[in-house]
Amino acid sequence: QVELVETGGGSVEAGGSLRLSCAASGNTYSSVCMGWFRRAPGKEREGVATITHDGNTMYADSVKGRFTISRDNAKRTLDLQMNSLKPEDTAVYYCAADPNCLTAFQPLGHIEETYFGFWGQGTQVTVSS
Repeated sequence: QVELVETGGGSVEAGGSLRLSCAASGNTYSSVCMGWFRRAPGKEREGVATITHDGNTMYADSVKGRFTISRDNAKRTLDLQMNSLKPEDTAVYYCAADPNCLTAFQPLGHIEETYFGFWGQGTQVTVSS
């Protein structure tokens, strides 16, 4: 069982930066794969970035070069550093855990969300133009 709590959302002007954090509970955190997802108003949820238990990362094309996913297994945290934010990044952002790492190295455009069995409650990010 993994419980996830996101923090760090807020409002920022285009070009600005935000850092999201996700605190995880449970003794198995260091062995699970993690991901950040987002749902924009009127759109389906989409994958943003994933990271394996040992630090291999994948990014959606829309955020490559701007967002960085990272994790600290000792602290049981997952972060998403978001730079050069755009209005189209406005969304509710969720962290999620794939306990069996079945999504490792899957392209974000074709990621199997059903393998992420644990989700946080989400945090709002709003980017104004």
